[in-house]
Amino acid sequence: MRKLIIDEQFKELLPVLDEETFANLEENIILYGVRDPIVVWNGIVIDGHNRYEICMKHNLPFHTVEMEFPSREEVLIWIVWNQILRRNLTTIQLGYFRGLHYRADKTIVSKLRGRNQYSEVRPQNGVNPQNNTTARRLAEEHNVSRNTILRNARMSEAIDAIGEVSPEAKSKILSGEVRVNKNMLEQLAADPTGDVAGIATSIEDGSFTRRQQKDGTGVIDSKTNLPGSANTSGMNPFEATIARISEELVSELRKQTTSSNSGELKTALRSYITMLEDLYSQI
Repeated sequence: MRKLIIDEQFKELLPVLDEETFANLEENIILYGVRDPIVVWNGIVIDGHNRYEICMKHNLPFHTVEMEFPSREEVLIWIVWNQILRRNLTTIQLGYFRGLHYRADKTIVSKLRGRNQYSEVRPQNGVNPQNNTTARRLAEEHNVSRNTILRNARMSEAIDAIGEVSPEAKSKILSGEVRVNKNMLEQLAADPTGDVAGIATSIEDGSFTRRQQKDGTGVIDSKTNLPGSANTSGMNPFEATIARISEELVSELRKQTTSSNSGELKTALRSYITMLEDLYSQI
C-alpha cells in the first residue's frame, strides 16, 4: 500500500471532524470502501486526510489522483478555494482563508517577478500588472473590498503567529470556541512587540476570556480605527463602530455616484456588509 506524506500546514486548513462524524465515515469506508480518491501533490495529501487515515488504520485500498502545481503556494491557494466553496464558514474562518490567499499569492508574485510584490500580478491571470495590485485582484475574486483583503492578511498573520506558539489556541480561534476581536489581531500583526505568546497561552488555558472581560482586551474599542469626522464621544464601543462604518459607507457612496461602474459599487457595498457581519458575530 502506497504511503503518502502528511503536511501539517495543509492538514490544519481542513476542518477537524468530530468523533461521531469521523466514526460514521470510518464505518462507511469499512463497509463500502473509499468512494472518492485521495488528492495528492508530489506524494503529499492535499485533500482526503480523514479517508487516508482510516484506510491506513484498517489496511484498506484507496485510489489517488495526482494534481500538478508549480509551487507550494499554488497548492495552498487551491486548498483555500476548496474550503471556501465547500464549507459554510464563519466570518473569521472566511477572513482567515482570504488572508492566506493574499499572502500566498503575494509570495508567488514576488518569486515570479522579482519586483515589488505589492504592484505586480501573475501574468497567467490575464491582468495588466501596471494597473492592478494583488489585493485589488483578489478583492474582485472574493467579492470584497481591497481593504478587507489587506485586513484579512494581517489577521491571518496574527492567527498563524499564535498558532506557532499554541496550535490549540489557533484552533480555538478559528472554531469560534474563543472569540477574539479581529481589530486586535490586525494590530497584533502590525506590532512586533505584541504579546503573541501571552495571548496564545491565555487562550489555551482559558484565561483569555476572563482577561478580556476584565480589561477589554479583544473587545471593540471605540478609540480604535475611527478616522474621519465621526463624533464618537459618549458612545459605547458598538455604537462607535457602527458610526465609523456608516460614515465610511456614505463617503464611498458619494464617490460612486458619479461612476457608471456598478462592479465597483457592488464591491464597496460588499465590503461594508462584511464589516457589519463581523460586528454582528461579536455581539
